[in-house]
Amino acid sequence: MADNTIKLERKAGAGDISFRKPTKSDGSDVWRLIADSGKLDENSMYCNLLQCDHFADTCVLAELDGEIVGWISGYLPPDDDKTFFVWQVAVSEKARGRGIAKKMLRELMRREDCAQVEQLQTTITKDNDASWALFRSFARFCGATIKDQPHFREEEHFDGEHDTEHMVTITFEAAVKIAFAA
Repeated sequence: MADNTIKLERKAGAGDISFRKPTKSDGSDVWRLIADSGKLDENSMYCNLLQCDHFADTCVLAELDGEIVGWISGYLPPDDDKTFFVWQVAVSEKARGRGIAKKMLRELMRREDCAQVEQLQTTITKDNDASWALFRSFARFCGATIKDQPHFREEEHFDGEHDTEHMVTITFEAAVKIAFAA
């Protein structure tokens, strides 16, 4: 089995961040990372286990000294293999400020499973400043366009129990797709 770990541009040693595909043994650690964030909607541990097992090719973990400090879950919608949908992004408080989330997005877009992707989508509530900053920064980094519009509405879809989620779409140019493949 191929080693799926990518080291960043630093000397090897303590404090290095590495990225890899999750395995089913990571499910409970991912669940705890999300729960510890205090900001993300928590799924069941079983959901995170399935993500780590069934969707490993479109999810990524970041590790710092052997500890999981970052997670992105995503998938290719069944009816649209040109879109990558980001479900959740989590970075441990101890690892914030290192650009890990943007690096995880880059890692995902470099994977063979995403070779045909032309756009990235996610949903974000208007008050989630960290997510807006991440996806705007990622779009700028890629030279891509970014648009948003209300998608899952507070009253219509959430019975008033959750703020409206805006569908954010980042559309990549051909040159960006070539750069991700390199």
